[in-house]
Amino acid sequence: MAIGDAVELTDSQERRIVRGLQLMLVALFGFGIATFQFGIAGTAGLALGVTLLPAWLRWEYGYSMNAGLVLWITTAVILHTIGSLWLYEEYQWYDEIAHTVSASVIAGLGYAAFRAFERHSDEMNVSSTFRSVFIVVFVLATGVVWEVLEFALGGGLVTVYGIDDIVTDFVFNAVGAVIVAIWGTGSVSELIEFFGRRLRSTRDN
Repeated sequence: MAIGDAVELTDSQERRIVRGLQLMLVALFGFGIATFQFGIAGTAGLALGVTLLPAWLRWEYGYSMNAGLVLWITTAVILHTIGSLWLYEEYQWYDEIAHTVSASVIAGLGYAAFRAFERHSDEMNVSSTFRSVFIVVFVLATGVVWEVLEFALGGGLVTVYGIDDIVTDFVFNAVGAVIVAIWGTGSVSELIEFFGRRLRSTRDN
């Protein structure tokens, strides 16, 4: 279930919120540059780039992503960006919320890609239980990659907080994945159709 659906926002309200969050990222990027805090600028710039991906998909492929899904993605990156400033260090619960939300986004994207491949292939037909297991495994595997990147970039764009933090991250990554596996797969139905169209286009070419 996307965030907008959970709080019953209209599409126009969701788009306004996304624009406001993007302006916040622009402000953080400018602040980082102006104060020579390039870690802040880099994190905000990367997050802003992620929030602009739906616009790029619309421009490049004519796919208009559901406003609720755009808000879901934008909320995940803004939570991470703000958390990296100081909230992660001060409040453990904030880290847990941010990881749950970001993991749910990764789970939704992974599920959409998997379902598109499943529909595309005549030989691929799995049960709903397997799909749920795949979502959790995919998120945890992505988490491993992220933790490796954190260690590789430690002291630069991201801060490494230690083994206990890694364990907690994985727990709440799994929570986000389970939430999507149980309630959230319907939120990415349009994305599944888009991936499917791209797969058919690739095969035809």
